Amino acid sequence: MQVRHLADRGRLNGQCLQRVARTDRIALPLKMTEASRKSSAEKPRIALGADHAGFRAKENIKKYLQSAGYTVSDAGTWSEESADYPDFAIKVARRVQQGQDDLGILVCGTGIGMAMAANKIGGVRAAVAHDALTARMSREHNDANVLAMGARVLNEHQIIEVAESFLSAQFAGGRHQRELDQEPKPRG
Repeated sequence: MQVRHLADRGRLNGQCLQRVARTDRIALPLKMTEASRKSSAEKPRIALGADHAGFRAKENIKKYLQSAGYTVSDAGTWSEESADYPDFAIKVARRVQQGQDDLGILVCGTGIGMAMAANKIGGVRAAVAHDALTARMSREHNDANVLAMGARVLNEHQIIEVAESFLSAQFAGGRHQRELDQEPKPRG
């Protein structure tokens, strides 16, 4: 992957550098935050999954994360051939639940089906986000550990921006922990 630095673009969780990564199909803008400059050992392990609608987006996310030094587990799908989203949502959710990976990222047409399926797995807190703010808030206020996005809702650039926002955020605790403690426990 060829990467070129374009310019320093101000602040977003610390100093940001705007980069463009060239893949075989598109040019993706990549924001390098302090979190993405950490060593691989300090970064969360990421499980990725997608159905056929999210396949290309998943591949672009994987390239970005690997270039930023993240350890990535790809739970599939591996083509644009029709595939059922629950299969991949459950694989990613189980990896997060069992501690094999720290966080998960799922992509389907809208992100909704993936989030609903992943949330059936105990200990998983999947959130749909279609912008950087809701992705960050899902981590900071709701302690989300799985991000679900829609490849039919977001373009390639936005998907990377939303994923980076999710990965660079941390749970704030405090009153947000008190709110989480009030939620009913999962059944079964």
